[in-house]
Amino acid sequence: MLCPGRRRMIGLLGGTFDPVHHGHLRPALEIRDRLGLDEVRFIPCGQPPHRSQPREPARVRALLVQLAIQGEAGFIMDGRELERQGPSYTVETLESFRAELGEEAGLCWIMGADAFQGLPEWHRPKDLLRLAHIVVAQRPQEASPHPNPALDRLIRGRVCDSPDMLAQAPAGRVTFIEVTRLAISATAVRALLAAGRSPRFLLPDRVWDAIRRQELYGWRENMRGKIE
Repeated sequence: MLCPGRRRMIGLLGGTFDPVHHGHLRPALEIRDRLGLDEVRFIPCGQPPHRSQPREPARVRALLVQLAIQGEAGFIMDGRELERQGPSYTVETLESFRAELGEEAGLCWIMGADAFQGLPEWHRPKDLLRLAHIVVAQRPQEASPHPNPALDRLIRGRVCDSPDMLAQAPAGRVTFIEVTRLAISATAVRALLAAGRSPRFLLPDRVWDAIRRQELYGWRENMRGKIE
């Protein structure tokens, strides 16, 4: 329950989640705890506008996300992008959240450092910052990015030295939070599965069990003997 006068703070983590793995989940947990977020919404992308289509259909990826976050307080699977036709633009997702939650809720769009570098090329980037804060998950000892004048102009005057400052406004600020370094990628997980090799401990056991049962990502049960 919210304290009187306290702004509701919602974390939003989008992605194809193809499939969801611990490299998605652990940073979300650490950012939730660091910012004191009331909840984190995991938002599987329906149709990525700037990359190839996901390996598995939307309903499958959404199911795996639901399995991955089951039982974790404040973690919610949000399927709104899967229900829209056409490319899944983040700005339209944020507009949908604003219409649902009102103008005073704090919205925190969570993204990795690599994606953050490309923010000026996103659809309507200035509106992203009008609608939400940007929370950048940084791994320890992550290499400094190349200079990006377009990004510098976009975020000028918005960077907060203290993440706690996000709660003072509903949107418009940028902060960086160091998270545990987990060198896991969905591409690597898919490659293991296609080769008949186990991805166990890279993703939740419930997700791995579902992949095996439903023979997803090229996995076939007759490959089991290769890893046991």
